[in-house]
Amino acid sequence: MANGMISFTLGLFLLMCCYSEKIMASDPDPLQDFCVADMESKDPMAVSAEDFFFGGLGQAGNTDNAVGSNVTMANVMQIPGLNTFGISLVRIDYAVGGINPPHTHPRATEVLVLLEGQLLVGFIDTANKFFSKTLEKGDVFVFPKALVHFQQNVGHENAVAIAALSSQLPGAQIIANSLFAADPPLPDSVLAKAFRITQELVDFIQKKFA
Repeated sequence: MANGMISFTLGLFLLMCCYSEKIMASDPDPLQDFCVADMESKDPMAVSAEDFFFGGLGQAGNTDNAVGSNVTMANVMQIPGLNTFGISLVRIDYAVGGINPPHTHPRATEVLVLLEGQLLVGFIDTANKFFSKTLEKGDVFVFPKALVHFQQNVGHENAVAIAALSSQLPGAQIIANSLFAADPPLPDSVLAKAFRITQELVDFIQKKFA
């Protein structure tokens, strides 16, 4: 009887350890750069189907801009019902020659499917190895979490893609904007040293982002 109780207690302890480990492993990553606590939430009785709906991905985005692309987001900011679910979508439209510039999603892995057109896509790992592929309609490509990646329309017609991201609010940090359009600006000396260029050239590039 004593041995049975010991076995039962040991089994229960191991089960609790496994359960605790799962709880720890499921803690969510931060959903933004910082999070000031706010305990307010919507009254469950006031929730409606509209909290789980967004109709914006069926509309083409305006690509008449410097990079020739447009990202339409469907994350927790557009769909409040996504809160705590750890997933979101984007639609990306590309003009001919347009790019979604090198950027990162600090909180999400991205899975992209090309719906129309032809895209050159790629990412760079932390050893500076470049992984690249040319996608045709229906192809899928994965961009690992937080790694620098891009897409460029290399076809002869407009392109459109849909991507799923493993965060309700994945964030996006466009590398060129972060470095040359920061507010307040990064010191010229830092950028000149990092890129091995003159401070005059740094000023010239920063004006392009003004």
